[in-house]
Amino acid sequence: MSKVQVIAHPLIQHKLSILRRTDTSTKAFRELVDEIAMLMGYEVLRDLPLEDVEIETPITKTVQKQLAGKKLAIVPILRAGIGMVDGLLSLVPAAKVGHIGMYRDEETLQPVEYLVKLPEDIDQRRIFVVDPMLATGGSAILAIDSLKKRGASNITFVCLVAAPEGVAALEEAHPEVPILTAALDERLNEQGYIVPGLGDAGDRLFGTK
Repeated sequence: MSKVQVIAHPLIQHKLSILRRTDTSTKAFRELVDEIAMLMGYEVLRDLPLEDVEIETPITKTVQKQLAGKKLAIVPILRAGIGMVDGLLSLVPAAKVGHIGMYRDEETLQPVEYLVKLPEDIDQRRIFVVDPMLATGGSAILAIDSLKKRGASNITFVCLVAAPEGVAALEEAHPEVPILTAALDERLNEQGYIVPGLGDAGDRLFGTK
């Protein structure tokens, strides 16, 4: 059974349509990625555990709910994953942030890892790996491999746009990892880009070519 979940909230879909447009500026693109990540966060974080806590209102003492523990980590795949971090941190500011750096070899289209910097207790944390695109799935698989090598087990992958090929590859490599996306697109093209997609998310976030 597929673990992919498309978050089809109208606000997310509206902002994603603007994000895809060729004429969306770097500034607007960056802001939209941040906003979409935050809106997705409500669904991504839906099953965080709660605990009872006694508080005092202006009227009386009462037992209410708060988040149980703060052992969360957000791990962007560099560079483009950086654009999604602040949106999620705005909801869970106590989360730690790790980084996994990769670039795509333009000849083989395979990801190459160049940086892994994670919280020391990563094996005890619930981890959200974030990257705007799930294209071939190579970067996501390699990132999750890196996390598992360091003892991590509770991992969710969050992206803005996914291709069926990437979903299938990630599900085959890591079948227990849930995938949350704002859109499941048609396919990959010969260059390994998502169709219709939104282009190169890193270039569009940072204004590079």
